[in-house]
Amino acid sequence: MSTIRIGQGFDVHAFGPGDSVTLGGVRIPFSKGIVAHSDGDVVLHALCDALLGALALGDIGHHFPDTDPRWKEADSRVLLRAVMGLVHTHGYRVGNVDLTIMAEAPRIAPWVELMRAEIARGLGTENAAVSVKATTMEKLGFVGRGEGITALAVVLLQAV
Repeated sequence: MSTIRIGQGFDVHAFGPGDSVTLGGVRIPFSKGIVAHSDGDVVLHALCDALLGALALGDIGHHFPDTDPRWKEADSRVLLRAVMGLVHTHGYRVGNVDLTIMAEAPRIAPWVELMRAEIARGLGTENAAVSVKATTMEKLGFVGRGEGITALAVVLLQAV
């Protein structure tokens, strides 16, 4: 078994009707919602993909397919708990995670500390091991036009 493993993840969702978005397990009031089978939490989806990638276990779509009605409108924190079960089963723990949210809106900065705490709780680690950053796309592409939101995740797993 390797002492450390690194994974990266990415997720994207379009905006649609609604009055909030969920990012990093935190509900953020907004003039739009997310079009998705589950709650569309791009942050937790990217994180799950990074964790699964570090373990070479495929991706979130393999484990929680959008064709399965069990995951309809699912809270992504439930998905993260299931993925963390796999992390522990394979003999690893989270060293740290680095997450980047790309969106023109909503403003992310007021919610970063709540997201860090919620993500740390889901990972079973301290807030100091969780980095959440946000950036705009300078009005470029679908994110820049306000059509959707995306997130990137990098995770370091350490053998227990």
